[in-house]
Amino acid sequence: MKHRAYTIRMAEYERMEELSDSQITLVKEAIGAARNAYAPYSGCHVGAAVMLDNGKIITGNNQENAAYPSGLCAERVAIFYAGSQYPGVPARSIAIAAMRDGNIQEQPVTPCGGCRQVLFEKESHGGVPLEVILYGTRKIQVLRQAGDLLPLPFSLQQEA
Repeated sequence: MKHRAYTIRMAEYERMEELSDSQITLVKEAIGAARNAYAPYSGCHVGAAVMLDNGKIITGNNQENAAYPSGLCAERVAIFYAGSQYPGVPARSIAIAAMRDGNIQEQPVTPCGGCRQVLFEKESHGGVPLEVILYGTRKIQVLRQAGDLLPLPFSLQQEA
């Protein structure tokens, strides 16, 4: 029997000023996107901002619908839009921020399982690590790669 251990590599910060300039830009874009989310049912407005390898920043926000399965998360809106407008261009970084009642959440929110799979696949197909920045006003978590969010992803590829 084999035993495997999985390690999540993550840095935590207390203030936005501890981030790099490009990370701060991405977080601010994610916050702006969250303000424009359509979330009349949950009241949770989530924004995502993706930095592509070509320097473009693509934003997305959650889009709810009365038929709940018909809505879409902010991360997938941003990643899918990036893929449709810039096919083949790797994503380098994504920032995610959430707000309720017009206030940014103190603790970062993490992507749902479906979004984790999408981020992992975008990273895999891009061939470069996809940094993930989870923003909260009291804690910021930065993961070096999307794969750290999903250590056992779904894949149709066979292991060698």
